[in-house]
Amino acid sequence: MESTVKTAETVVGFIDIGTNAIRLLVAKINPNFSYTTISREKEIVRLGEGEFNDQTLKPAAMERAILVCGKFADLARTYGAAEIISVGTSAIREATNQVEFLKKLKAKTGLTVRVISGEEEARLIWLGVSSGIDIDGKKAIFIDLGGGSTEIAIGSQHECFYVNSLRLGAIRLTAQFIGEGWANPIDFDLYKKIKHYACSQISVIKLHVLEYGVRIAWGSSGTIINLAEVANKLFKKANSNDTALVLTRKNLKKLAMVLCWLPLEERRRLPAINPERADIIVAGAAVIEAVMEKFGLEEIRISNRELRDGLLVEYLSTFEGFREFQKEPIRNQSILHLGRSCNFDEKHAETVAFLSIELFDSAKKIELHNLGAKERDLLRYAAFLHDVGDFLSFNDHHLHSYYIIRNAGLPGFDKTEIQMMANIAKFHRKKVPTKKALKTEGIDEKSKVISILSTFLRLAEKLDRNHCGLVKKAEFIKKDKDHVVLRFYSDSDCSLEEWSVIQNQTAFYGAFEKPLGVECVITNF
Repeated sequence: MESTVKTAETVVGFIDIGTNAIRLLVAKINPNFSYTTISREKEIVRLGEGEFNDQTLKPAAMERAILVCGKFADLARTYGAAEIISVGTSAIREATNQVEFLKKLKAKTGLTVRVISGEEEARLIWLGVSSGIDIDGKKAIFIDLGGGSTEIAIGSQHECFYVNSLRLGAIRLTAQFIGEGWANPIDFDLYKKIKHYACSQISVIKLHVLEYGVRIAWGSSGTIINLAEVANKLFKKANSNDTALVLTRKNLKKLAMVLCWLPLEERRRLPAINPERADIIVAGAAVIEAVMEKFGLEEIRISNRELRDGLLVEYLSTFEGFREFQKEPIRNQSILHLGRSCNFDEKHAETVAFLSIELFDSAKKIELHNLGAKERDLLRYAAFLHDVGDFLSFNDHHLHSYYIIRNAGLPGFDKTEIQMMANIAKFHRKKVPTKKALKTEGIDEKSKVISILSTFLRLAEKLDRNHCGLVKKAEFIKKDKDHVVLRFYSDSDCSLEEWSVIQNQTAFYGAFEKPLGVECVITNF
């Protein structure tokens, strides 16, 4: 695909027309490859309802789909979308009346839909999910359970090795084994029959999983997510420090029995269940249990990213320079993306991050702390984002930075890491962190670490008070057992920076219980 140079911001809409639901993503894309999600919508329409008996889309289902696609297209255009990219998956690609449906859809909505193969669907799902997680140089299996099919991909962070699409959708198997509209409890022997059938279809993939030695699995799509949510609600004790949603095989087995025992109306009232999925979730559970059994998986990690995110990444890849940007580790991409989305002062951020790390390393050298590589990285990332709150207002921007970092959903970071970075940024000015202040977030045990790291960030930020990069190097020097000096070097007058550091000596004492001296050395670089 030929690359083009991106020179102006663009609004683009992406529509995924699935067997069960239609999804919309509208994004504003900037020349620096950052993007802002303007709208993210989903509507369950059951386009594949009644289709899998005779491979024909039914009139009522087509009308529902056309209505929702029209509304989504209008919404994207209202937001200024210059282009709307639409794809159709299992229900459309298998329909004998596909051409008729697509003509009606275009006539009423103006949308031109590209019907993609199951393999292409699997690749785009891998692209969407992998671009939002940190696989840490390993290979993983990506599983997406839809209404008509289940897509499987094996890949690393930046390379997809294998894709396949199986006719094992939740709507398809519900129609085939249970019957659409079935409201009574489901015989557990029937559940086992569905699982056995799914296992027979999945067997063709098992050799590839063994070949690549995959032990990590990521699941996407509404049914997998909902299974994990219900299982965690029923069988896992609430824990505010849970870092990610995970579906374990042990919990899925227990959940499957509960789902089968209950009639449909009671199933719809289960904690955390999506009532609109209650009629197809049993078949979905059977497929996922079969996948886990065949591949020897004890757990599946859950991702909220999916096909429409893959469409966005695919679109971005057409711009010159994006592929190089993508080669950055996912955490670096995530931090840079958020900073650029907030139009931050990138040069100042780089300077403060550099000085923060110099302070961290020199402090460790003189045994001011014994923190490791993980804390060092979190400091660097927090330093890079410490001023993103300026995007809202300079006044109390540290509080705005906290809010933005805390709620941006940074791909590649877990919940605790995000909380720590947000608080390091929050306390880079004004108040210092306390155990009491952090207790409400459940990270009071990290209070000492946050106190140390926010102090380094606070001092580094003062060393670039002018945002001019005057300070070229900074380090802590141990004068004696009880006295530490912050020495920094420049080829220019740094009176303002020196005064600013002096104003924050109290924060240093609070973190290390030592007084801090300050020395500015003027030298030629």
